[in-house]
Amino acid sequence: MSYRTALAEVLTRVVAPRAELTGAEGRFPRGAVTALGASGLLGLTVSAEFGGAGLGLPEAAEVVARTARVCPATAAVLQAHYAAVAVIEPYGSSWVRGEIAAGRHLSSLALVEDGTGDQELLAPSCAAVRSGGVVALRARKRRVVAAGEADSYVWSSRPLGVPDGLSLWMVPAHAPDLFVPARPDVPARPDVSGPSGSATSTVLADPVLVPADAMLGADGDGYDIVRRTVLPWLCELRAAAGAEGFRRTTDTARSPVGSLTPEGVRPTAGSLTPS
Repeated sequence: MSYRTALAEVLTRVVAPRAELTGAEGRFPRGAVTALGASGLLGLTVSAEFGGAGLGLPEAAEVVARTARVCPATAAVLQAHYAAVAVIEPYGSSWVRGEIAAGRHLSSLALVEDGTGDQELLAPSCAAVRSGGVVALRARKRRVVAAGEADSYVWSSRPLGVPDGLSLWMVPAHAPDLFVPARPDVPARPDVSGPSGSATSTVLADPVLVPADAMLGADGDGYDIVRRTVLPWLCELRAAAGAEGFRRTTDTARSPVGSLTPEGVRPTAGSLTPS
């Protein structure tokens, strides 16, 4: 089954019926995320070797754009997830990649600490202190999409042992001493808080302990990874969501999903094809 058919089915059957409630009440679209995982769309960009569809940024941007026409919150969650997976795919463990491909793992980005610009992604103040095989990360990460809802965060810190750059980590969302403050029901500033329902909030590490082998890439190499991978993915995915979001608000007469899918189709994870 093509990823387009799988997406159309999920949008029609799950996302569209709940989109208004998600936006109005600020509820995280858990049902949509579960359906996207079961349909193989969370694993869209994971290598076929691990059960993913093995596709890339153009296909991810298409999925985000079509989702944004129906539910901006779900599209925001997908943006953060696909950008995080772009880092996890070359540097993460085989187990995590397999879990993402199977639709059982949602990831997000925890890179911003102060300010609201993308340049803040390149200058973390988060301290990283190693003791044996454990690293303590202490920081307040802002504008984290799916905060308290994702299964992991791609987390940035100052390097452990090199003078320049930054380091990236895979931080389990269930780790002790990781806190998400209460979120407002409806964000007052979507540019900072994200679309209503996207669970965009602050995540506090006071500190959070991770294994030393949870580092994604080499110590200090996170600067280049963010600049060459995360930022291009975020820019492309945001552009896709923004274009469709504008179309959604100015073309309300058109049905968001209409006749995109045949009835009765129930896609399964790991069965997607490129077209």
